[in-house]
Amino acid sequence: MCGNNMSLPLLAEAVTVSGTEKETAAVIFLHGLGDSGHGWADAMTAIRLPHVKYICPHAPRIPVTLNMKMTMPSWFDLMGLSPDSPEDEAGIKRAAENIKAIIDHEAKNGIPANRVLLGGFSQGGALSLYTALTCQQQLAGVVALSCWLPLHKSFPQAASASGNRDMPILQCHGEMDPMIPVQFGAMTAEKLKIIVNPQKITFRTYPGLMHSSCPQEMAAVKEFIEKQLPRI
Repeated sequence: MCGNNMSLPLLAEAVTVSGTEKETAAVIFLHGLGDSGHGWADAMTAIRLPHVKYICPHAPRIPVTLNMKMTMPSWFDLMGLSPDSPEDEAGIKRAAENIKAIIDHEAKNGIPANRVLLGGFSQGGALSLYTALTCQQQLAGVVALSCWLPLHKSFPQAASASGNRDMPILQCHGEMDPMIPVQFGAMTAEKLKIIVNPQKITFRTYPGLMHSSCPQEMAAVKEFIEKQLPRI
């Protein structure tokens, strides 16, 4: 079955926070391993803009190698969390196609790709980066929280057909993150600078923050969304 058919259940079951006026933009935000769209839908509601629709899909439940093959919500399989861990290339690419299909669906319903911003936390942030950098349509930007770039060795070549070489990226990371160390985030930011316009990359770190979010970070996310998705 091709990715495009699979992704519409993702959209049908997603938690959607509707705008309070005519929706002219959308944020697609992807949760982390073992989570669901509900928590991030609440976080988006707290920083919502009236003309923006927020779509928080739930990852499919799959066995995860990193967690002794336990079945849990996961966008793709994870074998490890270090820069040289083996990766689920087929699963990452399939997941990215499913997210691109949501972008296509929004475009058919009146919100063009350049008014769609991708975001995510941890594994979801990783998938949002990979999806945007391999997407032919120009997107509004990416919010990448506490994450990494999957299949990083395949870049910059993997982004050769991307419409997003000049795309703004807000990358945030907790300085005390025990799961995805902040150094891995910093390495990701350096890698991104050779893939997209380095002046469009903002990498912010938060002292004392572990593998989670904080109010200062969410304020930065809101400011970034306001800037990239202004009311029209």
